[in-house]
Amino acid sequence: MTDVYDKAKRSAVMARVKSKDTAPERALRRILTGLGARYRLHRKDLPGNPDLVLPGRKLAIFVHGCFWHGHDCARGSRVPRANRDYWLAKVGRNVARDARSIAALIADGWRVEVVWECELRDEAALVARLQTLLARGSTAADTPPAST
Repeated sequence: MTDVYDKAKRSAVMARVKSKDTAPERALRRILTGLGARYRLHRKDLPGNPDLVLPGRKLAIFVHGCFWHGHDCARGSRVPRANRDYWLAKVGRNVARDARSIAALIADGWRVEVVWECELRDEAALVARLQTLLARGSTAADTPPAST
């Protein structure tokens, strides 16, 4: 099936998809601020340009949209019917890039956490997870694999 928009219109639509200051990212920032955490945004000097970085804790947090990063929830596993091959390849490239970024950060001694868009629906569970994460030390030796 062909795209319903011409190339210029599709480009304009895709350009409006935000990568910074999204609603899920703002919600996570509000929660972290409420927990007393201080962070930096979008550190370009780190692999993958993490959404939030807590430098003193050597913690990098990515806020991933379920669709764009191929989460296994209902929204993330949905594939558009139109231009299916393109979208499968696009999301696959995003997942591969995310894995490379996370591996590079871990190799540099950072703890890495991924917060999925769908996890923000259960704020109490997310707050408990973040409290545990913030309470843990900043040593890389106790770093678990990044959550998926």
